[in-house]
Amino acid sequence: MTINITINNWAVQKEAARHVRMNVFVIEQQVPIELEWDTMDEQCIHAVATDETGAAVGTGRLLPDGHIGRMAVLATARGQGVGGQILMCLICEAQERGDKRVVLSAQRQAEGFYERFGFKVVGEEYMEAGINHIDMEFHFK
Repeated sequence: MTINITINNWAVQKEAARHVRMNVFVIEQQVPIELEWDTMDEQCIHAVATDETGAAVGTGRLLPDGHIGRMAVLATARGQGVGGQILMCLICEAQERGDKRVVLSAQRQAEGFYERFGFKVVGEEYMEAGINHIDMEFHFK
């Protein structure tokens, strides 16, 4: 699969990011829709991955405080490196703007994925939207 990743603001990325997040979080994982949408999207840098047809297959966002969140890849595109490419783009954006570290709230089942990119677990497991999560962080050298 050929992937293209664009980085931009919410106004530009909104339609594509919403499509992926609705499918992954709201439909597939049954996260209540009112928990998925917040006021932070307009303040974030958004990454959107598209396939060779131009269809959105993944997304993630970088908040002003260095949090990476709303990482999602459509089921049909998983296992092909899409999430890793999105994550690396957001890490690079954080480093370029001068962040000292990035943090995220990972679904427990994705902990190994983030560890492969150098993230370390901090704190205890907790529930969010009915899903087990763990906080993780990555420090720039």
